[in-house]
Amino acid sequence: MNLEEKMKNLDELVGSMESGKMNLDEMIKAFEDGRRLVDESLKELEAIRLKIEKITASGGTEPAGEVAG
Repeated sequence: MNLEEKMKNLDELVGSMESGKMNLDEMIKAFEDGRRLVDESLKELEAIRLKIEKITASGGTEPAGEVAG
């Protein structure tokens, strides 16, 4: 799942939680899933930040490629 998909899923989880239609067990599960998505997204964003810093430091000469995540 890429960063955009994680953010979309997180947004959907928040919307479901805010709807007031979940019971407590569902809310806890949604919170746990959301926390996992946040943690994964932060790791991916950090990898992107480091890649940008590396490219910037090298004068933009680093080859483009996939960001590990």
